[in-house]
Amino acid sequence: MAEERINAEQVKHVAELAKLEFTPDQLELFTGQLEKIIGMFEELSTVDTTGVPVTSRVSDRQNALRDDVAVQSNQRQALLANAPETAEGLIRVPTIIDESGDGE
Repeated sequence: MAEERINAEQVKHVAELAKLEFTPDQLELFTGQLEKIIGMFEELSTVDTTGVPVTSRVSDRQNALRDDVAVQSNQRQALLANAPETAEGLIRVPTIIDESGDGE
């Protein structure tokens, strides 16, 4: 086999950063797949692109944006009825970063 570009420990480290857990079989599978993907990028870097103009987009279409206009929809109660949890007329969401100091 050619020089190893990525190993299981590197894949495991990135998975941990992304809060993912892999079984040993999955780790082996993903390591092999990532090795192939990196190889494809290395192969692309060998292609002679001399004289090929830089492509910033593959279509001549531009973004079609509309003005952002607020409208009164009067659907607050319907929205709140569909929320998993509400408090004081607002949608309650889980705390992601607790800066209250209560958890210290």
